[in-house]
Amino acid sequence: MSAFPGSPPRPPLIWTNALMFALTLAVAAISVPWYGLAHGYSTADWVVFTLFLVGTGMAITAGYHRLWAHRTYEAHWLLRLVYLIFGTMALQNSVFVWCSGHRNHHLHVDDEERDPYSARRGFWFSHIGWMLRDHPSGRPELSNIPDLKKDPLLAFQHRHYVPLALTANFGLTLAAGFLIHDPWGTLFLGVLRLVWSHHVTFFINSLAHMWGSRPYTEDNSARDNGVIAVITYGEGYHNFHHSFAHDYRNGVRWWQWDPTKWLIAALQLPGLTRRLKRTPVFQIQRALLAMQFHRVQARLERLSPGGGSQLEVLRARLAHEYDSFLAALAEWARVKEQWLGEKKRAMREQWEQVDLQRSLRDIERRLGRQLRRMRLLQAQLA
Repeated sequence: MSAFPGSPPRPPLIWTNALMFALTLAVAAISVPWYGLAHGYSTADWVVFTLFLVGTGMAITAGYHRLWAHRTYEAHWLLRLVYLIFGTMALQNSVFVWCSGHRNHHLHVDDEERDPYSARRGFWFSHIGWMLRDHPSGRPELSNIPDLKKDPLLAFQHRHYVPLALTANFGLTLAAGFLIHDPWGTLFLGVLRLVWSHHVTFFINSLAHMWGSRPYTEDNSARDNGVIAVITYGEGYHNFHHSFAHDYRNGVRWWQWDPTKWLIAALQLPGLTRRLKRTPVFQIQRALLAMQFHRVQARLERLSPGGGSQLEVLRARLAHEYDSFLAALAEWARVKEQWLGEKKRAMREQWEQVDLQRSLRDIERRLGRQLRRMRLLQAQLA
């Protein structure tokens, strides 16, 4: 039925999703505080809540997202099994469905017809509305995950998702509750965990496409937001992620809060993760500088055509910096091509390899200095 006369009919409700979200929210809002006031939650209850909350959250970010959706690293089968157990407990569908939808999101980001949770259709739609109705853009088709279909663990989870999800949520939660002699307390807090983890994940699809900065690209709506990163285990640096989706990091700077990145890197030590993919520093700096040039040029164009001698000096500086930028790009391409060619032929001595790598690092340092100069130039224009 359409919302207004003459408007296209709305897709039918997906009742299982609508009831799940409504009932869990009602329990979290009413029953959880009632039980706390009537009986109280012990310290052990909150410890179990925290362990399951972090476990399910990291299974989604490190497992569903960075391992399976984007293949940013490889993981030992034991770690994949742990991800699968806690990811199933997160109640966000099977890996097949989740990753298929997410790959479509990246391929068609902001396309209102093909992006499953396009932010251009509003906060409600991108946050939760896309799951409440049978929108064509949200229907899983699974043709874009041939690599995942080869994994027997993932195939098993997909075939038996509903019983596995019920077992993980009720079985593991009640088992922990009986261990600490408070099954009802852990069960109610388990519902609170579900509601919190659901909406925190959904914020990445909604708020992280509406609130924050775009230092790497303005070609899509994804934003970098440190606040969202804190509650999403590092997923809030979304502009970087949409620019470099195959990097295992979202917070690329050392000081950016990204516990998922730290977990993946730390698990290299016991051999549980390997072949972590990192975007070269040069490519990151190139994207940052390209955005700086774009913004400074746009600001200069908004100023009066004359603008006085000071503006002319700034325009000349911008032209000089842009020429330097193009020269650095050309030199990088030349050195990189030489490095790859030498590596392929395996005819280079060790000192030659070190010399070429030193040249690449020197270009990266020069781009870093240029990035600082461009920020100063932008500050002067402001």
